[in-house]
Amino acid sequence: MILEQFSLKDKVAMVTGAGQGLGRQFALALSDAGAAVVVAELNTETGPKVAEEIKATGAKAIAAPTNVVEPASVQAAVDETLKTFGGIDILVNNAGISIRGDAENMPRQDWLKVIDVNLTGVFNCCQAAGRVMLNQSRGSIINIASMSGSIVNVPQHQANYNASKAAVIQLTKSLAVEWAKRGVRVNSISPGYMCTAMLQGQLDDPNYGGVWLERTPLGRAGRPEELGPLVVFLASEASSFMTGANIIIDGGYTAV
Repeated sequence: MILEQFSLKDKVAMVTGAGQGLGRQFALALSDAGAAVVVAELNTETGPKVAEEIKATGAKAIAAPTNVVEPASVQAAVDETLKTFGGIDILVNNAGISIRGDAENMPRQDWLKVIDVNLTGVFNCCQAAGRVMLNQSRGSIINIASMSGSIVNVPQHQANYNASKAAVIQLTKSLAVEWAKRGVRVNSISPGYMCTAMLQGQLDDPNYGGVWLERTPLGRAGRPEELGPLVVFLASEASSFMTGANIIIDGGYTAV
């Protein structure tokens, strides 16, 4: 019945940046729904820890050291996934960074690094995993964008980050249309402010978090685990008629 459509039993999922924060939650949620999970993580300490955390539940998981900006590294992770599990059904492109700064004074390297990780890194992974999915005639790609791809955040200045996430949304739509008739769906999720370890300090700062929460109708930041069910939905047959969509989950921030 209905809940069976959300099952990921016998599916294989790769999650980039899964060693902490949102990526870890995505990996845990996909595993809980039945998928074998590849923790594709640059940090060689946190990646294996998350893989072991998943395996401790009796589920299948491996850690694959992955630098998303290096196509050879991404391909190696895909190859390891194929060697271990025989295919890739789900890709969650979560790895990303933010370097803030005034646009008029932003060093070129800060612009390029954010674009390289947040946009080119997503493309590298879509391309490598997409080849496998297209050959299988099935697959679901979920790109983690941001509400920053649809609005301009205040009070922080982050033109590079905003531009990269807007581009991820458009890349998602482009690949969705290009690959739709070949069995591969591509969607994106745009989170608002989430209670991650990386953001917690700023959420507690009235100059930042105070402004953000005042502008959020629900009056709070999101919890990482609140994104997990949405990832499972987009990965599963429950969303079989969805492709090219960008789902904003932000406590109402962009509705104001």
